[in-house]
Amino acid sequence: MSRLPVLEELEAQYMKKEIPPFHVGDTVRVVTRIKEGEKDRQQAFTGTVVAKRGAGLSETVTLYRNAYGSSMDRVFLIHSPRISEIEVLRSGKVRRAKLTYLRGKAGKQAKIQEQYNAPTGDVAQENAAPA
Repeated sequence: MSRLPVLEELEAQYMKKEIPPFHVGDTVRVVTRIKEGEKDRQQAFTGTVVAKRGAGLSETVTLYRNAYGSSMDRVFLIHSPRISEIEVLRSGKVRRAKLTYLRGKAGKQAKIQEQYNAPTGDVAQENAAPA
């Protein structure tokens, strides 16, 4: 479905450009700005990406975390001005688009296999003998 060019242009002003690429299954730290009275503080939330939803300005990500015996889901608007930083800590290898089966699991049951990425350089050049 096509969106109006006027809306796309308007949304482009508010979209963040420094968001790192991440997928479902990755472990991500999201730092949010919280205003308490006159003071501002930053709070980090680290969790596994359970779902990604939407596109453009309304894109959301759901993080799941099990800490100290209690588990929680938290939904973040990626392009919100309250979010100051998104950092990918681990890249996970999963075969689902939504990881709802992780809810209520802890320890080894909630473990996601880590995906190791290949070096970013050209493989042919790395394997070539020096001239």
